[in-house]
Amino acid sequence: MAKNKKKYWIPLSLLLFIVYTFVAARPIPVETILVPRWLSSLESDYPVSLESGGTTAEPLEEEVLLPFKLGSHFGYVDAQGFFSINRVRKGYVSLSEEYWAEYEAVPETVAVFDPRERPMVRIDHPRGYPFFLDKRIFVINDEQNSLSLVDSSGEIRWVHDFAAPVTDIDAAAGLVLAGSLDGAVELLGEGGERLFFFEPGGSRLSVILSCRISGDGSKLAIVSGYDDQRFLLLEKFGDSYKVSYHEFISDGFRRPVHLAFIGNDSRIVFERKEGIGIYDINTRNSLKIPLDGSISAIESSGKDNLFFIITSKPGGQNKLVAIRLPGTIIMEAPFKSGDSFLARRNSRLFVGGGTTLAAFDLDKR
Repeated sequence: MAKNKKKYWIPLSLLLFIVYTFVAARPIPVETILVPRWLSSLESDYPVSLESGGTTAEPLEEEVLLPFKLGSHFGYVDAQGFFSINRVRKGYVSLSEEYWAEYEAVPETVAVFDPRERPMVRIDHPRGYPFFLDKRIFVINDEQNSLSLVDSSGEIRWVHDFAAPVTDIDAAAGLVLAGSLDGAVELLGEGGERLFFFEPGGSRLSVILSCRISGDGSKLAIVSGYDDQRFLLLEKFGDSYKVSYHEFISDGFRRPVHLAFIGNDSRIVFERKEGIGIYDINTRNSLKIPLDGSISAIESSGKDNLFFIITSKPGGQNKLVAIRLPGTIIMEAPFKSGDSFLARRNSRLFVGGGTTLAAFDLDKR
């Protein structure tokens, strides 16, 4: 046991400041605290408990298995810090809560597994790369201008071709939302048929940087263009979607940006130059929160009016940032790592850096 614990000194240092901060159990907002629960090393496969008493936090499901990519590792970890899968990457990896696959640059065959490493689907001659959204298996071709849905037997169910390379894809409620390099957005139905087509325009250079669909499929969020860059919200009216809000957000990026629905789809968070934007769908208010560094990870729940992100600066300088909605920074905890990971399940927050994963409970006392 002592030998196992010694393995943790190096990875522990990556998150030491976070643990030190949270052991003090400071209020985040009134009567809400983050309580450290465990640290788990990707190199030793053995979690160290940090619990110092009981908790009244909402219990997690017993079978929670969280997908992660961190450094050269990928896999799944449970609520107690034990791994069902913990592998060193040897090729390209796609994973979700339901599926994962590791494959070569030009795969002849792709084997898809579940989080317990049970074989699920075999895709022969995929002619592209698999990815997983909305509990479904998709393949994007190597030119990124054709999308296929794969069924449970590994057969292609439908194929949809695009006029230009796809820059971002999301899926929910049986629908698929895709944005492309030519500045177009397409919404596809369950059979791959086009249901809606939209070109935001309004910019000198048209490109879709990110697009997201709400859980019920009634709202579409888009960040598009350069000179000028825009954030747009479209909402469903009848059989179509119409722009209900748009905002110019300066020309900060020529790359994919972070974009997510949070708080049961009541708000949208989007990356913008030197900060993050939060749009409240109910009040129709938009605000900007300045941040020191670029966004490297976000969690997309926004539950209990708390939202967490990780910012990064050159040299591996990271910060875990807690935001009390609608938009007040209430905590910043720095840590040093070349990469980072962030996720949330109910009342448990998972933070990763280097070769270490840590878990904290949001508790009320």
